[in-house]
Amino acid sequence: MEPAVAALPEHVAIEPSILYFGTPVVLLTSTNEDGSDNLAPMSSAWALGHTVVLGLGAEGQTARNLRARPELVINVPGPEQWQAVERLAPLTGRDPVPPAKAALFRFERDKFAASGLRPQPSEKVGPSRVAECPLQLEARAERVRPGASGGFVIVEADVLRVHADPRIVVPGTDHVDPAEWSPLIYNFRHYFGLGPELGHTFRTETPRPS
Repeated sequence: MEPAVAALPEHVAIEPSILYFGTPVVLLTSTNEDGSDNLAPMSSAWALGHTVVLGLGAEGQTARNLRARPELVINVPGPEQWQAVERLAPLTGRDPVPPAKAALFRFERDKFAASGLRPQPSEKVGPSRVAECPLQLEARAERVRPGASGGFVIVEADVLRVHADPRIVVPGTDHVDPAEWSPLIYNFRHYFGLGPELGHTFRTETPRPS
């Protein structure tokens, strides 16, 4: 008798308005024309080696800043910072507010004060780090180019220095301990942290307890 074969699950075709299927939140610090910091949340970021690729709205203040002044800090919040991130979400550093944002966003000059987060001096770049973020990547935007749709820009940023909260670093190493670090995840416009570890790739270099 042939063993029973489980039926394949049936999928349905959908048309979601957004495709943020579980991506990390980052807070980008860039420099305004007057030398002040702009702080902006975004959720389209991925890393390849020491290059971080960012997707930004073409009309936002961050994109404008990086075209003219390429230094930035990629601050990576943990789940406990989600409310500060959300306080930043309806704000823009553009004055006047671009027409495409006018219905939902308002101008705010001091984003740090509005969010309740604290600036911290950087070592390699001009923009400030976010003190509360467990990971902070000082970087330089080497390329800022239009996205295929025209409404976004794609930024390729080379990371110059990484700062980490010592509580998430494996002692005596340069490795972030994945058991201690949980990024804030943007999952179809809802905020999540990570669950328990399921396993690790054969390429991991992080020491793990036996």
